[in-house]
Amino acid sequence: MEKGQLIEFRLQGERVLAVAERPEGKKDWIVIDGRGQSHKLRPQRVEYTVAGSPYDPTEIPSFFTESQALVDPDNLAVAWEFLVEASEPATPESLAQLLFSAKTPQQCYACHLMLAEDKIFFKRKGDFYEPRAEAQVREIQHQLEVEAQKEREKTEFLQRVNQAIAGETVTWEDSDRQRFESLEKFVLYPEQSARAAHDLLEMLGRSPTTEQAFRLLVSLGWWSSHENLALLRSGYPRKFSQKVLDVSHARLSASPGDTDEGNRIDLTHLKTYTIDDESTSEIDDGLSIETLEDGLHKVWIHIADPTRLLSPGDELDLEARRRSTSLYLPTGMISMFPEELATGPMSLRQGQVCAALSFGVLLTENGAIADYEITPSWVKPTYRLTYDDVDEMLHLRIQAESEIALLADFAHKRRKWRDAQGSISIKMPEASIKVQDENIFIEVLHASMSRELVAEMMILAGEVAGHYGRTHGLPLPFRGQPQPELPPQEELLLLPAGPVRACAVRRCMPRSEMGTNPVRHASLGLDSYIQVTSPIRRYTDLLAHFQIKAHLRGDELPFSVDELKEILYSVVTSSQEAVHVERQTNRYWSLEYLRRNADQVWQGLVLRWLREDEKLGIILLEELGLELPHRFERAVALGDRLEVKVSQADPHKDEIRFRELLETEIAAAS
Repeated sequence: MEKGQLIEFRLQGERVLAVAERPEGKKDWIVIDGRGQSHKLRPQRVEYTVAGSPYDPTEIPSFFTESQALVDPDNLAVAWEFLVEASEPATPESLAQLLFSAKTPQQCYACHLMLAEDKIFFKRKGDFYEPRAEAQVREIQHQLEVEAQKEREKTEFLQRVNQAIAGETVTWEDSDRQRFESLEKFVLYPEQSARAAHDLLEMLGRSPTTEQAFRLLVSLGWWSSHENLALLRSGYPRKFSQKVLDVSHARLSASPGDTDEGNRIDLTHLKTYTIDDESTSEIDDGLSIETLEDGLHKVWIHIADPTRLLSPGDELDLEARRRSTSLYLPTGMISMFPEELATGPMSLRQGQVCAALSFGVLLTENGAIADYEITPSWVKPTYRLTYDDVDEMLHLRIQAESEIALLADFAHKRRKWRDAQGSISIKMPEASIKVQDENIFIEVLHASMSRELVAEMMILAGEVAGHYGRTHGLPLPFRGQPQPELPPQEELLLLPAGPVRACAVRRCMPRSEMGTNPVRHASLGLDSYIQVTSPIRRYTDLLAHFQIKAHLRGDELPFSVDELKEILYSVVTSSQEAVHVERQTNRYWSLEYLRRNADQVWQGLVLRWLREDEKLGIILLEELGLELPHRFERAVALGDRLEVKVSQADPHKDEIRFRELLETEIAAAS
């Protein structure tokens, strides 16, 4: 390096022009830049030396401006085309000669800048720049265009985000969907790698947490503030594919042939009652009483016959199998079949002739099955009743509807008969949670004559189906339950009667099981049992219908033992996931209800212990039928009652805490 030389070096990544002033020690030089600032520099840091010395630092700004004006990437592309064909390397000086037919210091420095900054056409090797092969250049150009497109999309995405947050209407692009899906995945599965979501949140100036991701999705209108995360995690489809909907429309306009037409008997003359909750739209079952010539009464349990509209393995069957069950959530139902079918021709609709699979049963005086028949039928539901309607009719003993009283009497006999067979009855208050326009309503469902009537008739149909399958050796989805190991009677009697004692029994009950062979169902007190009464909303019931109806016709069964086992394995797993979604969704809305009513005083019953040594237990809020954890602040016993208020509730985090009220607070509240 010599005094007066104009050199280029880098300072914090930026190119700097400076003039060599004097040596500093044995290895360094002092150089002065265009602003008059001095820098200590080793010669090895010099990246380019400009010809034409000596220079003065005051000349640097004009020199740089003149050089910069000559920089044109298009010229570099032209030069590359010439040099790649000639297979010649380039230097700043040779490039200046090629482009400008001259080699002034400004021209050479401009060419240095173009070559040094170029990432496309040339690759540096020592003091030379070799032209890249054409294929390599095209690949680099493609990559750069892709990166540029991503950058444009990112900029436009940020604009749309800011517009959405400001309340403006936004049309999201396909590329936005991928970004939102990364955020969704981060919220739903925080334990998995989420680099894309973290980068996106940081790009938007938010901390990379699941809470921030959730808030962002809500603020953008992508999710609602009460998005059902349990449902999203489950993968249960909320909508039907267009293919399935097309098949559904076709079945509505033209029903397939009825394979049971020759066996279907006409029961439309019987007065038939359907009994459900008022909100029920899938009507699976109806009840009738037939008076025989000898004066005996036959109970008819009519079950909707959706298999008339589908075949094993067709599009509708496979979709129902994939879903396994209808989901009943506080916010509404997600049906196993397209709604237009499930609530239309599949249901037992009042005043219309409907296809059914009917179970006719004669009972002994003590409630046992004396005789039965199973037959495809036509029925015409006379009345659609609610449970409250039936309770009122039974209470008023309405003579015009004597069939209701007979059904209740038969149900009572059945209950006593099953008790004698060792059935186990657990009566606990149950919360029914409904959400309408984000208003939450919780109703406690208590045992009633109407609900017992319907439950006993459905169990009766299941026992008949089980007996039929066992008698004929049919592979069917039998449901059983192992015998529980209950506490000794004297130990149970020490517990307060009611929910506390029922809860202690419930905790001992093993999970029910499903298989292709008959097995005892302990809590029902039955030696064999098959659920057959909900084929519109439970796939295992639909399976039973397929098998039983084929056997009644004398046809080959649609599913072999091995095929049935394989289907059951898949369906049972999906059903358990669906139950989990329903429980989690109910819990979310129950916590949200409590959060909104934090000033309310609730009556709590000490139901059971989780960890007694830590005073952690479960309380039952009797007005709501909700069982929730609570850490007690004083010594309590099972069955004790206390007054509590919500101190903290976060349904998104599944957290709830209560505070026990002091006697003075209770008096003030009352």
